Amino acid sequence: MKGFASIEEAQAFFSGDRFATENGMKLEELDENHSVTSMTIDARHRNALGGVMGGAIFTLADLAFAALTNDRERSVVAQQVSINYLSAPKDGRLVATARYRKDGRSSCVVNVDVTDGSGRDIAQFVGTGFKLKG
Repeated sequence: MKGFASIEEAQAFFSGDRFATENGMKLEELDENHSVTSMTIDARHRNALGGVMGGAIFTLADLAFAALTNDRERSVVAQQVSINYLSAPKDGRLVATARYRKDGRSSCVVNVDVTDGSGRDIAQFVGTGFKLKG
């Protein structure tokens, strides 16, 4: 299956990612080369110290990874991922932008950059996707 017909179709598909969507994460942009997800930081995203939970940042990046890879194949699962947390957000919004580093026959590698609303680098996520046989 090649690509979603529209951003609305992709958003409807990823509404099934309930952990992400119920935590306020949204798919903003999607084409064959990149995806963008975003969220507004609120109390549910905070840890006991008042910072943003690493898991919230990870989930936002993971949603961007999933949207990009499943737009082409709709049968890609994460095989291995890593994330480096670079800075604490200074703004109330996070944006994750995913781009292919490599898109092979059976696997892909995607870089996801997470920034806050001011453009500050928050995290770098690298995911290897495995393409399931359909």
